[in-house]
Amino acid sequence: MTTEEELFASVDALLNEEPHLPPPAERARLREAAGITQARLATALKTTTQSVKNWENGRSEPKSPRLDAYQRLLDGWAAKYPAHGVAAAAATADAPQTHAVAAAEAPHPAAPRPAAAPRRPGVKKAARPALDPGFPHGPLAVLDGDGSAYGVDGIVLDCPAATVVELVEWTLHESGLGAPRLHRNGKDSDPLIVLTGAAAVKLGLPERLEGHEQRRSLRLPEDHLVVKQVVKAKWRLTQRGFGPWARIYRKVQGRERQCVQLAVLSWGALDERAWPGTAEMEPADVARVLGVYAQRVITPRGSTAVSGLELMTALRPPTRAVQDPQTGNWVPGHNPGSLGTEPMDPAPPEATPEHPVVVDSGWSGGFLNEEAYQWVRDVSLLTDEECTLPFAVGLDLNTAFLAASARLVVGLSGPDHFHGPKFNPKIPGSWLVDLSHVEVDPRLPSPFTPDGLRPTGPAWYQTHTVAYAQELGYNVAPLEGYLRRETGAYLDPWHDRLKNAYVDTLADLGVTRDLTDAEFLAAMERHKDVDPAMAAVLAAIKATVKGGIGKLRERPQGKRYKEGERWPALQRPTWRPDIRAAVISKARVNMHRKLRNMAAMTGLYPLAVLSDCVVYPSPGASPLAFLPYAASGKPQPGGFRLGPTPGLAKLEGVQSMLWAVDLMEQGLNPARHIKGGDAVLDEGE
Repeated sequence: MTTEEELFASVDALLNEEPHLPPPAERARLREAAGITQARLATALKTTTQSVKNWENGRSEPKSPRLDAYQRLLDGWAAKYPAHGVAAAAATADAPQTHAVAAAEAPHPAAPRPAAAPRRPGVKKAARPALDPGFPHGPLAVLDGDGSAYGVDGIVLDCPAATVVELVEWTLHESGLGAPRLHRNGKDSDPLIVLTGAAAVKLGLPERLEGHEQRRSLRLPEDHLVVKQVVKAKWRLTQRGFGPWARIYRKVQGRERQCVQLAVLSWGALDERAWPGTAEMEPADVARVLGVYAQRVITPRGSTAVSGLELMTALRPPTRAVQDPQTGNWVPGHNPGSLGTEPMDPAPPEATPEHPVVVDSGWSGGFLNEEAYQWVRDVSLLTDEECTLPFAVGLDLNTAFLAASARLVVGLSGPDHFHGPKFNPKIPGSWLVDLSHVEVDPRLPSPFTPDGLRPTGPAWYQTHTVAYAQELGYNVAPLEGYLRRETGAYLDPWHDRLKNAYVDTLADLGVTRDLTDAEFLAAMERHKDVDPAMAAVLAAIKATVKGGIGKLRERPQGKRYKEGERWPALQRPTWRPDIRAAVISKARVNMHRKLRNMAAMTGLYPLAVLSDCVVYPSPGASPLAFLPYAASGKPQPGGFRLGPTPGLAKLEGVQSMLWAVDLMEQGLNPARHIKGGDAVLDEGE
């Protein structure tokens, strides 16, 4: 028989339950029925308008004491403004039960909560794709010292973790963070947690790491308490240890991957050159910058260079599921078009001097020298007419390496050695050939060398460089070749994703494809001030391109390295100096072709070239004063064209012609300094 004491206990349990709010749409209906704006309601509840918006679209829920006050207000409005119709009333009546059942399910992602009052005025947010239902709270969160985890699109989660181990468990099992794979044969992106300095201290980490000469060697000592806690909980760290970018993981069991990426802001995780101003932003703004980058490029896993390399693998996974004909089981097999799972040694001329392939074989036959331009025209070749022009104008090609990677056929298999091969421009590889007989106008750099000087004899060149000599009408007769039989456009999806990210981010900053050239120049002049967060994303995208290509030939690091030893980067299938050489060769050839066409169309010759920047003498302080246009007003094809897409040009800087000539006479490169005004740095910097 039920006692009075048991009944009272049950009733008390109900009384102690948290209030159940009506569905988000009903909350909005009640407020509008009362004639109250979201801003006025936010003022009454001492919160932000964005928080009220989040409550009314279901993105987050209030917590006590606001929860109780909000419930009381909604109850009062519900009595005054009942929903019309039986269906609406039934939906409202059923809502608490549904909410309670859903809340009882475990495990489940942490519920978002309203953001605290913003510490700086908000800016217009870039359009983002909808979050994946498998990762309802986006790819990452920025954890502050008060336990607030700021995610993308205004989401804020409560993180109760007091240790790094608890943070890892919360991230994997409660946070709802992560990102879906970029290719059907790939893997989902691991969640990223970015720690502010205050969050690091709360978790038992030092606010800053000191005492190391090189940033890449920053890490906690193995006997640090936090490292011991991680190991004791049977988690692992990569060989890089617990540094600015730390990966904490367990071995994969079945199909379940357990891995969390941590980034510590106060340890310099976000390099100022790649992420300008981001480390000093408020946590919500850091989350916005990294979140947009994650959704347009990839969830960061380290420097932008590391992320650029990871993006290649994510878009071209090395394996796919194939059926074993004998057992019928599905097993990992090679994914066509990828670089596979095993590292591949380069041909000796493609390697670096310290590489084991070179040291062990005693190779002395020379190396590829496919690098970007660093060329200055001989001052004695300047004409009086050029010297009397008032301005020197610098043009910069947008992400030139990215443009060069489009439809670029590279080798996917190992190199085979040939003697006296017939040149074929469709075969990627390295060719020993004499191009010293190719005549080039001395007012232009040689297309075959980074310093622009004419070759003096046989040298190793990548396929695109030799093909350009053939394009110029010269006979080429290779002496040797290291060529690859299996080929493919490996970088195509990488190019497409980064191109879209670059163009979309520029558009968020007001630089769109539909602008006239004059409007484009004006928009570019102010684009960094439109939205600092999106400007940081743009800088990171550009750094991802250059860093990713650079990582294809990562050199050994550290004072202890000895020539001939294998270094860690050689264990990656993506250590491919031949692919890097192909990109740079094509970019340099593209630049030279434009220089030639400009000379033919306008009679203008460059003063200097540095990588993707070229400086021209000009009658006006704008590229519009010398770029070639047809009578219709459209840009002439073949030369430099202004625009916001990869391969098109933008203004790099303007100085006086006298300034440029003065630098040239000192042996300095005006293209290096034209953006920075009078502050001239040493050439080595």
